[in-house]
Amino acid sequence: MKKLILLLITILATMSILGCSSLFGKDTNTVIIGGKNFTEQDILIYLMKGVIEKNTNLKVETKAYLGGTSVVAQAIERGDLDIYAEYTGTALVNILGEEYVAPSSSEFVYEKVKKLYAEKKQIIWMKPLGFSNAYTLAMRADQANALSIQSMSDLAKQSGTLQLGATHEFLERVDGYENVKSIYDMKFESPAGMEPGLTYAACRDGNVDVIDAFSTDGRIIAFNLKVLDDDKHAFPPFDAAPLVRADTLKLHPEIADALNLLAGKINNEEMSKLNAKVDLDGKSPNVVANEWLSDNGFL
Repeated sequence: MKKLILLLITILATMSILGCSSLFGKDTNTVIIGGKNFTEQDILIYLMKGVIEKNTNLKVETKAYLGGTSVVAQAIERGDLDIYAEYTGTALVNILGEEYVAPSSSEFVYEKVKKLYAEKKQIIWMKPLGFSNAYTLAMRADQANALSIQSMSDLAKQSGTLQLGATHEFLERVDGYENVKSIYDMKFESPAGMEPGLTYAACRDGNVDVIDAFSTDGRIIAFNLKVLDDDKHAFPPFDAAPLVRADTLKLHPEIADALNLLAGKINNEEMSKLNAKVDLDGKSPNVVANEWLSDNGFL
């Protein structure tokens, strides 16, 4: 009897440390969707959750704001996540460690990462969602128009008289400022390093003339900024698409059909508006995602 009691105590202690799911296996009728630590990723979690729960019998657990790219990429490879949304350029350069050869089309980069992920990571890329959250440079629209600056090549010609304010990460990344400076022969005298949350307002208020930006950030529209055309393709494409573990798809092939309902349905302007509803209007990502799904006939 004492041995039985000791055995039960041992089992209960193990369950408390590892969790029941670790002992008895993950619930195969539940999939886990995660995301990185910024607004857009949070919205995408709930968009994917909505179409999966509407079009399959699966339940979805969400894990938002897990961290940066490396954290989330490692989580899906370990099996801690089944699904998350990634960007083709990030996957190519930062995760796979491949060199970006400019210019490369969106289709070329997508097909390359899709193939390498399937072969090396057993992770499957779904169809692109329709928008590209690309690195870019931006200016106040009125200033850009007054100076006839439409593209980064236009900017380069006048860069010696303009002030660049950029995030520290952009200034330090090999595919960031040094890359743009080399390709376009930029002549900014003393780029100012800034925290990410300060650059957009600094540009709006005239404290700097040019900033690094993400093309779907809602503050671009709200602050009347102009995204400059990367006419020499210094930055790789950053097309967004859902990623799913191959073993998860083998168990639940219906996930692919559900997620691919979103393919091509969200353009850059639409994603910017969704981001702005969260960042500027204070709405929750869950509410914003479900409103969009409902308004567009997905729910």
